[in-house]
Amino acid sequence: MPGWKLLAVPVVALVAALSYLLYGMFLETSSSEQAAVTIATPSSTLPNTASPPLSPSPPVTAPSAVPTPDDAVLVGAGDVSSCTQNNDDRTANLLDSIVAATPGELVVFTAGDNAYEDGTLEEYQQCYDPTWGRHKARTRPAAGNHEYATGNADGYFSYFGAAAGDPGAGYYSYDLGAWHIVVLNTSDHCRLIPCEPGSPQESWLREDLAAHRNFCTLAIWHDPLFSSGRVHGSSQYAQPFWDALYASGADVVVNAHEHNYERFAPQTPAGVIDQEHGIREFIVGTGGESHYRAGPFLPNSEIGDGNSFGVLKLTLHAASYSWEFIPAVGKFQDGGSADCHGQPPG
Repeated sequence: MPGWKLLAVPVVALVAALSYLLYGMFLETSSSEQAAVTIATPSSTLPNTASPPLSPSPPVTAPSAVPTPDDAVLVGAGDVSSCTQNNDDRTANLLDSIVAATPGELVVFTAGDNAYEDGTLEEYQQCYDPTWGRHKARTRPAAGNHEYATGNADGYFSYFGAAAGDPGAGYYSYDLGAWHIVVLNTSDHCRLIPCEPGSPQESWLREDLAAHRNFCTLAIWHDPLFSSGRVHGSSQYAQPFWDALYASGADVVVNAHEHNYERFAPQTPAGVIDQEHGIREFIVGTGGESHYRAGPFLPNSEIGDGNSFGVLKLTLHAASYSWEFIPAVGKFQDGGSADCHGQPPG
C-alpha cells in the first residue's frame, strides 16, 4: 500500500472520531436546552392528589422575572384559608416576597372561597387575616359559594368592607395600569345573585364593558365556565358572563372553585379555539385549602396540576400580559405571554 494511504487511514479515523464526539456534545446540549423550557407536572407526595398526565403543552414564552415600574401586577388565587391547615401560610409568604420584589403597582386578588368552612367573620379574622390578611389593604376580592354558607356573605362583606363592592351585589370593576378589571359574583352558583341574561349583574356587566373601552380587559369570579375538575367541573350558568366579555373583546378570565390549576387556550364561549379573539381562562384554586383531582381533560385545556399550592402572577403591560404560576408547596410551574386583542368581527 502506498505510504500516503497508510498515513491517511489514521488521519481519517481521527477526523471521524472527533466528528462523532462533537455530534454527541451537540445532542447533549440540545437536550439540555429543550429540558430547560419543558413544563413538567411532577408526581406528588400528597395522597390522592395526582393528576393524570396531560398532552404536551404548546411552547410558551417565559415571562420576565421582574416587571418594570410601568407595568402593573395582579397576583393571587382562590380557595385559600382555613384553620385546619397551614398551606395558606406558605402561599401568604410567597405573596410577601412577590410584593417586596415588585417596583410598580400591585393588587392582590382572591377568586373566592377565601375563608373556610363558611366564610364567617370569625373565620376571616382567625384563619384568613393572619396569613393573606397581611395584604388586605391591597386586596380586591371575589366571593365564592362558601362565603354564602352564612346566607348572604355577611362575614365576607364585613371583613373586606368597601373593597368587596355593594353587599347586595358583590360585583364591581376597577382599572389597574392600562387594564380594566371586572370582578363578578357567582354567589351560591348564581342562585342568590343571578347571572342569566337580563339579570341585574349581567346587565351591569355589559354596561360596564361599554363604558370602559380599555384595550385589555380581565375578569375574575369563582365558578369557571370550563373546567376539567372531577369535583365541580364546568359551570354552564357562567356562560352569560363569557358571552358579554367575548363580545367586548376581553382577554383573560380567572376562576377557582376546583382546588387545582388549569390553563385553557383562547376560546369562544362555545368552547371553540379562537387564537385571534378568544378568552384565555385560568383556574387557580391553589391558595392552600386542599387539592382536587382533575381529568379527563377538556379538549382546549393546555396544562394543569393538582399537586401544588401557589399563586398566579399576571404582569399587565400596555397591550399584552405575561403569566406565571409560582408554587409555594410543590414543584409545578407554568408561564407564558400573549398580546391583548380587540373585539371579534360582527
